[in-house]
Amino acid sequence: MSTPRIVRHADATSLAEDVALRLVDEIVRAEADKRTFHLVLTGGGIGIATLEAVRDHSAEAGIGWSHVHLWWGDERFLPDKHPDRNETQACAALIDAIGIPAKQVHPMPASDGMDGDHAAHAATRYSRELAVAARGEGPVPAFDVCLLGVGPDAHIASLFPGLPQVNEDEAAVAPVHGSPKPPPTRITLTLPSINSSRQVWILASGESKAEAVRLGLDGTDRNKAPVAAARGTDSTVFWLDEAAASRL
Repeated sequence: MSTPRIVRHADATSLAEDVALRLVDEIVRAEADKRTFHLVLTGGGIGIATLEAVRDHSAEAGIGWSHVHLWWGDERFLPDKHPDRNETQACAALIDAIGIPAKQVHPMPASDGMDGDHAAHAATRYSRELAVAARGEGPVPAFDVCLLGVGPDAHIASLFPGLPQVNEDEAAVAPVHGSPKPPPTRITLTLPSINSSRQVWILASGESKAEAVRLGLDGTDRNKAPVAAARGTDSTVFWLDEAAASRL
């Protein structure tokens, strides 16, 4: 696993802008190389601001999007189009404005879909979809970039401190029940899935994230700070504004 690198910005706006420009550059480079690009999306304030900035820069960069596959790190197990779903927010921020083929957008299942209220079935189905995309090379494709937000409690995706999913090493995707942050039922990539990514980018903005960032860089036990266990195979970057970096 890679050693984390820190990139600091003055505020959330400049942070989202720089992450977006770097991400656009990665997507353009893959297109030039004729490589498929697997991107894991995140929600949250800074995550959605980053997707909005990607939208604004993608047209000027001339991204074709036909080589990109979009995945999610986690999802609230709510009905389709619910405003609190990460998918709904990502569509409004980015996906509805770009020409990406629908078959290359891979949202996590909704609670009113074919799985009904069975989050475990939905997690299994998403695991199978990931396995198909991996083409026999593993349980998930080697994501080119995995975007992750981090909570004040140091959770990433829907891997919360003290919950058993933090130590899951079998499933690619796990259901979460009893989440300390509403809604209580969620679906999440497991740490092995996240850590299969070539690049893990952790985005944090605001003083409320400062302690979580410190724990994430200090090598704290994953059960206390799941963010400390998220590492890419090639690189791990903590993208921070000055408030989030204030305890380093």
